[in-house]
Amino acid sequence: MSKLIATRLDKIKPSATLALAAKAQELKAEGKDVIGLSVGEPDFDTPDFIKDAAKKAMDAGKTKYTPVPGTPELRKAIVEKFKRENNLTYTAEQVIVGTGGKQVLYNAFMATLNPGDEVVIAAPFWLSYPDMVMLAEGTPVIVQTTPAENFKMSPEKLAAAITPKTKWVILNSPSNPTGAAYSTDELKALGAVLKQHPHVYILSDDIYEHLVYDGFKFSTIAEVVPELFERTLTVNGVSKAYAMTGWRIGYAAGPLEIIKAMSKVQGQSTSNPSSISQAAAAAALTGDQAFLKDWRAKFQERRDLVVSLLNKAEGLSCTAPEGAFYVFASCDGVIGKTTPEGKTIATDTDFATYLLEKHNVVIVQGAEFGLSPCFRVSYALDIPTLTKACERIQKACAELSGAAAKKAAV
Repeated sequence: MSKLIATRLDKIKPSATLALAAKAQELKAEGKDVIGLSVGEPDFDTPDFIKDAAKKAMDAGKTKYTPVPGTPELRKAIVEKFKRENNLTYTAEQVIVGTGGKQVLYNAFMATLNPGDEVVIAAPFWLSYPDMVMLAEGTPVIVQTTPAENFKMSPEKLAAAITPKTKWVILNSPSNPTGAAYSTDELKALGAVLKQHPHVYILSDDIYEHLVYDGFKFSTIAEVVPELFERTLTVNGVSKAYAMTGWRIGYAAGPLEIIKAMSKVQGQSTSNPSSISQAAAAAALTGDQAFLKDWRAKFQERRDLVVSLLNKAEGLSCTAPEGAFYVFASCDGVIGKTTPEGKTIATDTDFATYLLEKHNVVIVQGAEFGLSPCFRVSYALDIPTLTKACERIQKACAELSGAAAKKAAV
């Protein structure tokens, strides 16, 4: 990197999912029939009642600066949401609204991490967690999980990862990229470990809260382990559940000291989120939630289809996750095989490249999420498109030749 660019950027890399999405758009512009399964974005449109609230806000002249941590109306709606849905009691002063959940997380790390502070992150992880920690001069401590553990961090592994330098433990449930979600009992078991370490704070990323299936009951750790309430920052947003990715509204509630520090960071970076988006988000949180039941049913149908079709592909395997809209599949059975062009599939990155270049399907290799050989598929697309994509993946696997390399299971 040149002397012009800050050395802190040496530690991080661009978002792989955004890079793959851009590559897919380039190929589409060239006339190729590319199917992108890389971006975590619902294909549903933002509900009309939310868009109407934004229009009314504009007509009412609500187009000015707002308080840095969010409008009183939205912060009040968030307080009510946490009480209604999660049995968590906050004041409006304990709430901050940011330009998407990603900014909220970034603010939290910038506001709290000192050089050498450690953040425990379970792998597979959302690929931005470690990079944001490193940008804030913290140290990611990665805890490897396995398919046999349903990609969930056990209490034993959590206990082994905590040191005197640990500042945060991140819990993302349901998870990006795996869709795995912690049950109430599993959260209580993790909480039992965390109660033994009063210097450790918990960042609970609940962005996929409403996207759970098969009757799974969502819980958040501050709710089921009240002793940790004062040490927990609970993060959420409207992007996923309400199909509002482009509106860029995330939020968090937690200890007042942390919220004030995050507001200070935000005040000297972006300042307040969009006033119009905040009005829309307030409507989303306070309006009729009935549409979510229909969306969940459609996502579950898509999940079941993708899991079924991927398990029919030679060399691939996956289970049905509890939530989100991702499947995290193993491609262990294709590693070591050869493409029709004579190239060896040595890694999950090779497999992803092969699917893109030869079969026009975009997936994200597991290496980006900290666990190989795997890949993530987003099923936030319609059934015909998902069917076509999975059939292409089946065909791609069938065209590989030779025996898979024998190796330890991931």
